[in-house]
Amino acid sequence: MLLLVVATLSSVGCGHLGVKPHQRELLADRIMKLDGDAQEKAADEHVLSNREGAIGGTGTSGGGCGCN
Repeated sequence: MLLLVVATLSSVGCGHLGVKPHQRELLADRIMKLDGDAQEKAADEHVLSNREGAIGGTGTSGGGCGCN
C-alpha cells in the first residue's frame, strides 16, 4: 500500500514540470546552442587541425601531412 501511495505522489509531482514562457527566453539564447557561432567553430577547427597535424572528423577528407 505504501508503494502505491509513493508511486502516485511521485507521478502527480512530475505532472506540472515544463518550461515557462519567461524561462524560454533564457533557454533560446545563442550561448545555449551546442554548435555555437559558425565563425568561432571554423577558427577552432583550423587551430585544432594545425596543432594536431590532422583533420578531425569534420567531414573533410585528407590528412595532416600536407599532401592533399
